[in-house]
Amino acid sequence: MDFLLSGITSVTIPQLLMYCVGILLIYLAIAKGYEPSLLLPMGFGAILVNLPLSGVIDQVLPGIGNTHGIIQWLFESGIEASEALPLLLFIGIGAMIDFGPLLSNPIMLLFGAAAQFGIFFTISAAVLMGFSLPDAASVGIIGAADGPTSILVSQILKSNYIGPIAVAAYSYMALVPLVQPIAIKAVTTKKERLIRMPYNPVSVSKRLKIIFPIAVTIIAGFVAPQSVSLVGFLMFGNLLRECGVLATLSDAAQNILANLVTLLLGITISFSMRAEAFVTWHTLLILLLGLVAFVFDTVGGVMFAKFINLFRKNKINPMIGAAGISAFPMSARVVQKLAIKEDPTNHLLMHAIGANVSGQIASVLAGGIILNLLTTILK
Repeated sequence: MDFLLSGITSVTIPQLLMYCVGILLIYLAIAKGYEPSLLLPMGFGAILVNLPLSGVIDQVLPGIGNTHGIIQWLFESGIEASEALPLLLFIGIGAMIDFGPLLSNPIMLLFGAAAQFGIFFTISAAVLMGFSLPDAASVGIIGAADGPTSILVSQILKSNYIGPIAVAAYSYMALVPLVQPIAIKAVTTKKERLIRMPYNPVSVSKRLKIIFPIAVTIIAGFVAPQSVSLVGFLMFGNLLRECGVLATLSDAAQNILANLVTLLLGITISFSMRAEAFVTWHTLLILLLGLVAFVFDTVGGVMFAKFINLFRKNKINPMIGAAGISAFPMSARVVQKLAIKEDPTNHLLMHAIGANVSGQIASVLAGGIILNLLTTILK
């Protein structure tokens, strides 16, 4: 009888709070449709790892002895030891991306770079608030709204807050349609949001589309060596898409691989959502700083577009700058919806996609640059 009741009597208040967090994530995934492929596994995993005698993490169970938990094993082998799960997901993401709109209008590269401003602003703010440099850098990368990059950077830097960082990164990815319109409207006028940008795409050859991922990988390897795994896997996935001779592998990467890794990554990252590591005031602070990073990334891209317009005859709709974050393709869709709301005949989607895929590259490069800088500083 004592064994049957041991689970109930072992529950702590922080663990009960984590059940509520898990249920909230599941609710947001099912009822609201916010990143369900990630939030649902994370929510369910948060419940699993906080059940006192579940055996999904390494524990000593009464009458059984030491157990080796499946979720802890997945975390240690797939994230902690090799970073394999986030990197494999980048192959699928790369296979989904068409860089044609970016190559057709290369100026959009600038918006991907400008929209990383919030990352570096938040790193500075986090350091001033008492976070260590590795933890501050890991928190700042949330602003990219790129879950795999956030997980990878925080893991390589051995951050103490991988769980809250992952939850914040994926939550803000899901909340792009809610947060970005508010940030965009706060720093633009109606007249600016009405600026029209006719889309006149330049034909992009297949050869250029094949050369591009190879060239980006080589350049990243020279400029930010620590980004090679991030950029390389992303570009490898894109090369599968563009080469024209591996259609089956490209389709598998976009669907089977991406879905399977997303499923495993969501439930695996829940290992870092154990109550003793998650239920702290630092978690709330990280969620707040993540929001600051995300908003400032959006504002940075918009303000950069407004700055460029000071020197251009053909004005750029500054909302395009907001699409420079790496939440692909959600951010591009947000810009399109805002443009149509202001003027039903103003279609900015392809311009926004160009900035959005640029942001995908910029975010992983930013992660690599941060890793390079910190590796040098902390030696």
